[in-house]
Amino acid sequence: MSVGLIALLDDVAALAKAAAASLDDVVAQAGRAGAKAAGVVIDDAAVTPRYVTGFSPARELPIIARIAFGSLKNKLLFLLPAALILSLLVPQAITPLLMLGGLYLCYEGAEKVYELIMPHAAHVHEAELAPADLDAKTFEDQKVAGAVRTDFILSAEIMAITLGSLPAAGLAMQALVLAVVGIMITAGVYGLVALIVKADDLGLWLANRSSPGGALLRMIGRALVQAMPYLLNALGVVGTAAMIWVGGGIIIHGAEEFGFGWLGHLIHEAGEGAARSVPAFGGVISWLVQAAASGLVGILIGLATIPAVSHGVAPAWHWCAKRLRKMRTA
Repeated sequence: MSVGLIALLDDVAALAKAAAASLDDVVAQAGRAGAKAAGVVIDDAAVTPRYVTGFSPARELPIIARIAFGSLKNKLLFLLPAALILSLLVPQAITPLLMLGGLYLCYEGAEKVYELIMPHAAHVHEAELAPADLDAKTFEDQKVAGAVRTDFILSAEIMAITLGSLPAAGLAMQALVLAVVGIMITAGVYGLVALIVKADDLGLWLANRSSPGGALLRMIGRALVQAMPYLLNALGVVGTAAMIWVGGGIIIHGAEEFGFGWLGHLIHEAGEGAARSVPAFGGVISWLVQAAASGLVGILIGLATIPAVSHGVAPAWHWCAKRLRKMRTA
């Protein structure tokens, strides 16, 4: 019996070592894949705070928690299985779906620019999409839904980048790495967003401290309180620019896969030419030029979709919603 028990313990130890090695491999691959998606992760962190502005401080963390839960559900319940199924059965469908997501990001970003440039026309456009007289709960629900929709597109891009970095991995490994990346990125992004949004409350707490020798803390607190409105405004600008840049980049790269690579090549050549003119900062200059060009493409596409949504998508959506309400009440 003792020999059998020792043999069983040896088998358990061997299985534990194999599981630990496999877990280490999953974490390592998840880290590498997450690094490749870092640009989209930064965009996600910059976009989200603008959905929380305008609410009372008591509702900020609950709203972030709702968006984070929706983000995790997007990644684990919808995007993870969809990515695996599409990569196995219809891999050619991934690019068109990503391009549709890029189009949505361009539209969302361009709508904010349109509101800044032509506020009256933007209000008319918003009124066509949804009624203005909303109660607080409905307004919050719509803000959360909009944030989760935008997160869905950015999460799809993250999952696609992650999946593309695992071409030789088996199905189980791909699923594990996608799950780990999804959880890590969601925790990191929305933890950071919570810190950003609540930094002014921390500043107010520090500013009101009356402990001896707390002058430095009070000064830091006042600086945080005064700086946060500017930081949130800056993040709103960065978030809007990020949506337009990422959306334009997705569409450009997707077009290359369908044989329309001239625009991507032109942008790449422009970036390389600019880099050669300033060799000391060549990499940075090249990236800036290519990002600006992607943003220009994104804003043009986004502005073109605004009348299409106002006169085509929105009326069709309202008609379908009205028909559904009639069917439910019948």
